[in-house]
Amino acid sequence: MTVDNQQWKLVFTTNIPYQAEILKQMLESNGIESVVVNKQDTSYPSIGEAELYVVPHKEQMALKLIEGFDH
Repeated sequence: MTVDNQQWKLVFTTNIPYQAEILKQMLESNGIESVVVNKQDTSYPSIGEAELYVVPHKEQMALKLIEGFDH
């Protein structure tokens, strides 16, 4: 995914969108810019996923924080 000419890195996917939003808030509270892309079908909410992306230079830090987060 490219935003503002940056190639953002995918760090988490889920079929439960609020999980991605909770992780996004946790990452941002730790100074990591992130964005959630919800790819769920509005007609069929059980189809598709929410994806959490971070800026490239914070990818490893984000992965460590997500790994330690009880979700």
